[in-house]
Amino acid sequence: MNVDGIFIFGTRFPSTEELLQPSTEEYWKTYIDEESQHKVDVYTISHYDSLNQVQHYTTIRKFLNDAEEIVDEKKTNISLRYVFPKEMERLLERHGFEIVHLYKNWNEEPITNDSYEMVYVCKKVWEV
Repeated sequence: MNVDGIFIFGTRFPSTEELLQPSTEEYWKTYIDEESQHKVDVYTISHYDSLNQVQHYTTIRKFLNDAEEIVDEKKTNISLRYVFPKEMERLLERHGFEIVHLYKNWNEEPITNDSYEMVYVCKKVWEV
């Protein structure tokens, strides 16, 4: 066991912009499907469950033909559990870790209120 090891991980930052997205279908982006070479319009529906700190997303992909008519539609769902910075701090300390650095990204930039990610650099606290 290496007592001088470093534990580094990244997780989502629960940004206000993401948490307060409307629960109605909203256009997100358009891309070209590699297989068919047709346009795909992407829409999202979002709902934040504040009691469980879970963001529920539905992504809707509308496949268009050359006349830009919808010929297929696919829906996918994902649920994202958010952990707020103070909660993560308590969890890490409770399990014997000291936070050495907290960044907003893998480029070691300082975390801000408008961050989308949290990158933690931690070390285990060994009792003597």
